[in-house]
Amino acid sequence: MIKTFSFLWVLPIVLCMTAGLSGRPDIKNKNPAASKGFAVIELFTSEGCSSCPPADEIALEFAKQYKTRVYILGFHVDYWDRLGWKDGFSDPGYTKRQEQYAGLFNLSSIYTPQVIINGKNQFVGSERNKIEDAIQKELGTTPNSDLEIAAKARDPKSVLVSYNAKSLDGLLINIALVQSYAETFVKRGENTGRHLRHINVVRYFKTFPAGKSNRGEALLLLPPGLTKDSCSIIVYTQDSRNMHILSTAGADIQ
Repeated sequence: MIKTFSFLWVLPIVLCMTAGLSGRPDIKNKNPAASKGFAVIELFTSEGCSSCPPADEIALEFAKQYKTRVYILGFHVDYWDRLGWKDGFSDPGYTKRQEQYAGLFNLSSIYTPQVIINGKNQFVGSERNKIEDAIQKELGTTPNSDLEIAAKARDPKSVLVSYNAKSLDGLLINIALVQSYAETFVKRGENTGRHLRHINVVRYFKTFPAGKSNRGEALLLLPPGLTKDSCSIIVYTQDSRNMHILSTAGADIQ
């Protein structure tokens, strides 16, 4: 069942649709060879949406299936927070990111759960076969540019991420600090009584123009209660014109 809601501060309609997704970052300081493809999976989800838990479960399954070259990021949007359960991982910035994609895909609404692969294709999360076909296509046809990253804890509360590539001019740099695994027992809302599991929850996200330099640094803050061992870093570049993802790398925090 599709539900619609009207908000003045987002696109006119928000849909909740049945979902499915997958993937796991290849946690290395240097990416696989450029001749190998990759897939960055952005999952827009919410603990307040009853159609979203299947998407998170499929993400966990894909994590086991794809050990390398598939990078998954869980963006928890905030427009479900007013409907009985406030998602502790939600962020209005992630809703805005989803809105940006909606404009690029000429969608009349935003919805959860939504899967976007390499910034090129979007799917309802329940379309597992279509998602997996798209992953396989990207792994076989989208070469990964040379991108290297390193992540070092400066202190218990912050992480310094450095990146280096042959060419970044005109691209967007996205740097995500992801919580590797999370569990929540939902006490209210559509998922009352459900025990939810999440993988690679985006807890801190920076996106900015790379400029003309081929290297740079960014300081990220660890959310309260998390340590460097419970998180990792995913960096990916995008064409600012069409949001296609051109390269990616993942790293543990040292």
